[in-house]
Amino acid sequence: MNAGSESDRDPDRLVRALALTTFLQWFGASAILPLLPVFVRQRGGSDAVVGAVMAAFYAAGVLSQYPAGWLADRIGRRPVLLVGLLIYAGASLAFLAPVSPMGDIGLRALQGIGAGSAEVAALALISGAIPLERRGRAFGSIYRGQLAGMAIGPLLGSLISVGSLGIVFAASGLTSIAACIPVFVGTQLARQDRAQSAARQIGRPGRLTLNRSLVGSIMAAASLGLLIGVYESCWTLLLHYRHAADWQIGLSWTLFAVPFVVMAKPGGWLADHYDRRWLALGGLTSSIAFCLSYPFLHSLVLLLVLGGIEAVGMAITLPAAQSMLTQSSGPSELGRVQGLFATSETASIAISAACGGALFAVADWAPFVAGALGAVAIAIFLPLVWAPVRGHATGAASEPYPELLPGSSGS
Repeated sequence: MNAGSESDRDPDRLVRALALTTFLQWFGASAILPLLPVFVRQRGGSDAVVGAVMAAFYAAGVLSQYPAGWLADRIGRRPVLLVGLLIYAGASLAFLAPVSPMGDIGLRALQGIGAGSAEVAALALISGAIPLERRGRAFGSIYRGQLAGMAIGPLLGSLISVGSLGIVFAASGLTSIAACIPVFVGTQLARQDRAQSAARQIGRPGRLTLNRSLVGSIMAAASLGLLIGVYESCWTLLLHYRHAADWQIGLSWTLFAVPFVVMAKPGGWLADHYDRRWLALGGLTSSIAFCLSYPFLHSLVLLLVLGGIEAVGMAITLPAAQSMLTQSSGPSELGRVQGLFATSETASIAISAACGGALFAVADWAPFVAGALGAVAIAIFLPLVWAPVRGHATGAASEPYPELLPGSSGS
């Protein structure tokens, strides 16, 4: 095998390693979700404390994801990825200790810090190591690993009784530790880390440059987050109103995850070969339309089927938006860029989820309509922001385009 072909295989090893890491981490992370509220109540937590425990994960993510990206640009992406996985593992194992319900809030926040930091670092590694014309497929593989873990984890976690939930916490911590192993397997990880170390010897990362690719992608993340937050807080409630059994509610999440897993890499291929601006906007528009329609549908079967169809559009949106996000940013900015994207999405999810429950008490259609209209209010400006930006991946990073915004430097 010649050197060129071996070099071509290095990025593939990196993507496979990080996809496996992402799968293991989210498999363990999602396994605790079905019974976590019941677990907190059994430890003496009130309904308010249960809500605070669930919200702490997102709140900690919002506060930590950009700092994690800054740290990844400063000390390297692989160390931040490994530390994030270990923080999550430690917090999961600490749930086995007899802490107070208020302590559970702190542990859940630590899980949010660990998971958020690992996600930002993994995506930054992909951004720095994979050429732009192949980056959509790489991002698709990472998201496929994430959704595959989230499809299997809750299903297995729900089979454990609440009295034995310690087993699930232990398994969640151990799988997060196991997720560190693939990080050392991909040979490109070591090369990428050495390259970052050499760059850091020249000087500290400069100011972050705001450009139209970046700003538009952050807007897309915020718009998508508003929709996801509605589902986080109100999807199960809506299905209960449609007289769904518990197994049908669980099936609905699986029917979303499986098409996403199947479509994520083809969605990335589309991002690598077609105009990513219209792919991202088209997928986002379809998700908004689905969100608007759900509360006005009374057929449970139709709700389950349409949820799976919506996943196809979302699997196209995310790789395209991620590829646009990193198009015009330099190697020393990629951690902070990913931190901004994650913070935008997580903050929108938290806000939407927090408002969704209150709106659902007013009317079952209210959170879905409000979330969709909020997403429209952001997405409607995307064509304007992305208009001067090259939409096709080939040549996008090498040809000058009027992408910089006035006063575009920030810390």
